[in-house]
Amino acid sequence: MASASHRRPLRKRRTTLVWAVAVAAVGLLVSLVIALRPGSEPETVRTAAGSTRPSAPPTSDRPTPPAPEHSTASPAASASSSAAPTPTTAPARPSPAATRSSAPRPASGTAPLAGRIRPGVGYNGVATHYDAKDGDGACLYGPGSDLMVAAMNHADYETSRACGAYILVRAASGASVTVRVTNECPLPCAPGQLDLSKEAFAKLAGLSTGRIPVTWSLLSPGTSETLSIRYKTGSSSHWCGIQALGHRNPLARLEVRTGSGWSRLTRTEYNYFLSPDGTGCGGPLRLTDIYGEQLTVDGIALRPDAVQPTRVQFTRR
Repeated sequence: MASASHRRPLRKRRTTLVWAVAVAAVGLLVSLVIALRPGSEPETVRTAAGSTRPSAPPTSDRPTPPAPEHSTASPAASASSSAAPTPTTAPARPSPAATRSSAPRPASGTAPLAGRIRPGVGYNGVATHYDAKDGDGACLYGPGSDLMVAAMNHADYETSRACGAYILVRAASGASVTVRVTNECPLPCAPGQLDLSKEAFAKLAGLSTGRIPVTWSLLSPGTSETLSIRYKTGSSSHWCGIQALGHRNPLARLEVRTGSGWSRLTRTEYNYFLSPDGTGCGGPLRLTDIYGEQLTVDGIALRPDAVQPTRVQFTRR
């Protein structure tokens, strides 16, 4: 009896142990299934990942790409004469203030030596006025009785290349006037701007208007006059400055004769061509206009500050 009563509790303990092991195995199997299922990352892991591994850095931490460079537009033709011109390329610069570009295209090869101002091209700008007094200006032509003159803006003055150019100016009203460039309108005169003498401006609008939009173009006028040559004060066989006056078309080059041929002189802002060592001073000269036409002048004496007429003139275009 004692043996039987001892074996019965042992069987019960074994049965209980088997059930406990089975339940534990099932629980482990369920946990493994859940853990291995896609997207079943435990919540504690997802929370930690969300706080330490953001899917993308904040916008403020992202490197900002460099801003692209933009080309500057030509100055606006309507820019105020009291404000610096908007950058002209073009020069609307014409680029612009004017609406043209800084290097407008001329009619096919008509003026191979032209600078910014070219024949056959219309320019938009603004016209203002100033007291021209006796008509003299930065081009150093001297006093004159004809006050239909203009000061060309700094950009289009182009180191005096515009000096002597004849310009046809038109207002929106249809009125027009022809002027000769004898002066420079310094900055902030914008590209395309013309500062007209009061006498010339009055042909287009009342002086009280102050400034008006205009269009203008290069002109090759008819004239019976021939061009003249003047040596600058102080010129000698060791140094000289030479100026051409009364040329119909803008002057592109002035050369002097040397032993080896023609030597091109450097042009100044005050519209003289300089020979710093006296080369060619008092000798033959060769003048070339923007169309490429060449005129040779001989027999001009080296007499400072004397206007000496020639017998030649550029062809009308």
